[in-house]
Amino acid sequence: MSYPSTDRARLDRATAHLDAPLAVVDLKAFDANARSLAQRARGKPIRVASKSVRCRALLERALRQDGFAGVLSFTLAESLWLARSGFPDVLLAYPSADRAGYAALTSDPELAAAVTVTVDDPAQLDAIDAARGGTEQVRVCLELDTSLRLGRALRVGALRSPLHDPDQLVALARTVVDRPGFRLVGLMAYEGHIAGVGDAVPGHPVRSRAIRLLQGAARRELAARRAAAVRAVRRVADLEFVNGGGTGSVQHTAAEDAVTELAAGSGLYVPRLFDHYTSFRGHPAALFALPVVRRPGVGVVTVLGGGYPASGAVGADRLPSPYLPRGLRYHPLEGAGEVQTPLLGPAADDLLIGDKVWFRHAKAGELCERFDAVQLIDGEVVVDVVPTYRGEGKTFL
Repeated sequence: MSYPSTDRARLDRATAHLDAPLAVVDLKAFDANARSLAQRARGKPIRVASKSVRCRALLERALRQDGFAGVLSFTLAESLWLARSGFPDVLLAYPSADRAGYAALTSDPELAAAVTVTVDDPAQLDAIDAARGGTEQVRVCLELDTSLRLGRALRVGALRSPLHDPDQLVALARTVVDRPGFRLVGLMAYEGHIAGVGDAVPGHPVRSRAIRLLQGAARRELAARRAAAVRAVRRVADLEFVNGGGTGSVQHTAAEDAVTELAAGSGLYVPRLFDHYTSFRGHPAALFALPVVRRPGVGVVTVLGGGYPASGAVGADRLPSPYLPRGLRYHPLEGAGEVQTPLLGPAADDLLIGDKVWFRHAKAGELCERFDAVQLIDGEVVVDVVPTYRGEGKTFL
């Protein structure tokens, strides 16, 4: 099977009739990545993280694959839009302060049945009640903080939920259960320090070994604490689901009896931040192409656009990577530019004005914030063109 990572000529032939800039998703690679995720999930359903896809057609494609069920969304407005678009099971993974959204959610029985919101603080329940537009019961999920705490001062993991211990979860669970207008249905825990951090850093064997040791310790600590938290909360409410994991930790989280479903999204596109894991290999499925518009000198070309940094701590790893043809790199004093990007390397001398240079984005769904459409490629043919969230006029964040 041919994938973009090995066949620049195929990509060029498939898009020869199209002018760059453009974004593509290779369907064979996308589907192969979905199968790989499902295999690693060991029979547990995978909820698709929409922030890592940001294209309704590709969310639907993923959910048609065996082993996938439900959406993990990132804003309340997006959750309501997806529910209105026919997605019957949407879990909002982040607390919201969207008063208009909560007014709509609490006044529409179909939306209230389809959307579950995440909370980690009683004040968030107050905000929902203050915004109510109706009497519909709100489905609630609690979030467990997954960070590994090493003493009082050191923590490993994202600053997300303040609910670290089972007792803290139980206290909020009781608040939800005792409060009219709410129903506690789930618990989630995203271990980003395991799922989103590669453990095979090129050229850094010592650092890679340290990451693996730390992640192993974090997995063991979290598995025990998550199991205790789930047991404790189940004594308060009959949970429908316990969500955990992420692309980089699917197989580990799936092994936990306390977890009933996984979450993943980046593993469908496989951006470059997911290249360096010992536990799995994916196929780059989402790429974008920029056109050569200048040839300033020997060993250098300039492409149009390119300044598409990813979110997170600022660093070179947040930049897109020149991918095909191989051997191109950024100019150290210019990097990826807003309207033009010079690229250096011997491969530049073989590129002509109008040729495409193919890039991989550092993170997954954020690529779709730069393009209003994605060309879907099967073999050497563009078989469909589908809008991204941006192309549908939806800029949720």
